[in-house]
Amino acid sequence: MLGRLLKPIFPRGLYGRAALILLIPVVTILILVAVLFIQRHYERVTQQMTTNFAIVVELVRSRADAVPDAAAAEAVLAELGGALQIDARRAETLPAIEFDRIAAFDLSSRIVLQELAHRIPGIQAQGVVGGEFVVWVEGAHGLYGLRFGSGRVAARNPHQLLVIVLVGGLVMSLVAFMFLKNQVRPILRLARVAEAFGRGQSLPYRPSGAAEVRAAGQAFLEMRERIENHIEQRTLLLSGVSHDLRTPLTRMRLALSMMEDEPEARALLADVREMEGLIDRFLDFARGEMAEAPVPMGLRALAAARVREAQRAGQEVALRPGPDPAPMKLRPGLMARAIDNLIGNATRYGNRAELSIAEEPGQVVLTVEDDGPGIAPEDRAAALRPFVRLDPARGASRGAGAGLGLAIAADALRLHGGGLELGQGTSPGLGGLAVRVVLPVG
Repeated sequence: MLGRLLKPIFPRGLYGRAALILLIPVVTILILVAVLFIQRHYERVTQQMTTNFAIVVELVRSRADAVPDAAAAEAVLAELGGALQIDARRAETLPAIEFDRIAAFDLSSRIVLQELAHRIPGIQAQGVVGGEFVVWVEGAHGLYGLRFGSGRVAARNPHQLLVIVLVGGLVMSLVAFMFLKNQVRPILRLARVAEAFGRGQSLPYRPSGAAEVRAAGQAFLEMRERIENHIEQRTLLLSGVSHDLRTPLTRMRLALSMMEDEPEARALLADVREMEGLIDRFLDFARGEMAEAPVPMGLRALAAARVREAQRAGQEVALRPGPDPAPMKLRPGLMARAIDNLIGNATRYGNRAELSIAEEPGQVVLTVEDDGPGIAPEDRAAALRPFVRLDPARGASRGAGAGLGLAIAADALRLHGGGLELGQGTSPGLGGLAVRVVLPVG
């Protein structure tokens, strides 16, 4: 329960959490030193010194009371004041004194006044004037006033130790944070390289840092190499299969084109064209355009170009007017293929489709909405997997497919650091499947 309450407050980054791990013990030690040592230790020292000075005050009063008259008492006070280095005098009545206000952080002065009132009987007035203590006590020949510095009753510079500990703690924390930064930097570098690889970028990386971080970095390099080899082998395999299949398909199409007058030949020719289209889609999914470099370009311009291409092909699709987001780093071929697949998927299972672009905090969203039957919420996760066809939900009779349209788009969005979200359309006249292409800004 406590962890849930503190989670929004704690930093999410590694640097912030490491700083907390480093600073919390230092701050805790400083607080313990301030409370347990400085307050209690100096409080006891001040109490002891004040008790000793109370004995001096009683000595001065007893010597002044021992003489026969007030004049002799004044002489005794002057003599003892000079010997004890205090200001001692006599008065018949209590003089008008305006004591200074004691600050809230001045704990020593409060302790001194409390101890004097407890140890010395007959105190008529006491306080602080100009940084010095003034005490008026009742005597046999009137009132005796004593004025003395704070060094006689309180420890000097009680906060000096706290300042030394604070400065030393901050210096050592700074040194420790510099060492910690050197240990955290390789972890952050590994995270950036791993994130870039997830977006299709193979950044140079050399393992560094502690032994555990080096081991993790080396494991990442080996994993990246295996994945790249797997992708390359898959692409080469499918390219070889495509080449082997295209040759007999081309011969079959040429043979069938010479028999166009026969109905069976026209049907077989359509099947051959469908098989060629399936091969092209397999290759699109296998390639992934891992080597294509991202370039700054406008998403609306790219979407408008793909809409015009779809309209020339006879598809009923339109791009709604709206804001033109700032240029983003996109892989043109990969993103164009993803938009083409989404438009083709929408027009295959619906009569028309509309595209819209909206800017949201930290991201740009391209929505493709159709007027088809849509996809049930429980089937949307499965629809993003390759080679999955939801025939009952999407009407397989509207056109043949390999179940790769959404999978190709989702894979393309992952390489851009974004994602693909499926939902239900709400636009008037549409209301079918709404596919949200989410791209992060920057």
